[in-house]
Amino acid sequence: MTKPTFLGHSEPLYCCMIQSRTPENALSTIRRAIDGGCTAFGFQQCQLEHEYRTEATIRSIFEAMEGRPVYVTNYRGGLNNGMTDDEIAEGLVTLAERGATLCDIMGDLFCRHPQELTDDATAIDKQCRLIDRIHQAGGEVLMSSHVLKYTPAEEVLRIALEQQKRGADIVKIVTAANSEAEQLENLRITSLLKETLDVPFLFLSGGSHYALHRMIGPMLGCVMYLCVQEYDELATKSQPLLADVRVVREHFPYMSK
Repeated sequence: MTKPTFLGHSEPLYCCMIQSRTPENALSTIRRAIDGGCTAFGFQQCQLEHEYRTEATIRSIFEAMEGRPVYVTNYRGGLNNGMTDDEIAEGLVTLAERGATLCDIMGDLFCRHPQELTDDATAIDKQCRLIDRIHQAGGEVLMSSHVLKYTPAEEVLRIALEQQKRGADIVKIVTAANSEAEQLENLRITSLLKETLDVPFLFLSGGSHYALHRMIGPMLGCVMYLCVQEYDELATKSQPLLADVRVVREHFPYMSK
């Protein structure tokens, strides 16, 4: 059976992020997000209690998403504190085997780096082999670099091209904006990424001036919106509400042409 995909869509996906300690809470959010019109899901296993990370439970969560593509993260933080990078990597392969579509490989997996993009040759080789394993399991790969500070265009493009070179199907970079000028520059960089890359991308902002970029970025080329059904205790507050994204998107159809 062919998995749903994050690739080749003519419009950006509404990807509702699920961060939950228990499967019951995850399933409740999934049902409401489907009713709210989401077209993809993001499941952050790093927030799920370890006792629930069984094959049966994970498969049941993915099945509840009713055929929508599933983006998964298994970051070092959350409830993964204390896990090794090798354990995190194995978790991504397992998620792909259990039905996940798109697996998020941190750009500094196997060798930490301040920009979350390692330049260690041994680590890069391990990342490339991990990408091959995920592909063999029927998954797609997103590589992420959470820089988390304002970053000039030339450096954003360098990071994106390096992620692409390593074999990522989608590249993801999270910087920041703390002024109107930086926010507008990030919008310009979004257009540059669209012009430069051969693969889809996701470029996001944190900082004090993130909202416009997160809402407009997919209209300028980002592959999807990362949004939330509601702002509960685990939700990422910089991710817009699914309901708000849909209203904005549906009232600016000309921007997707």
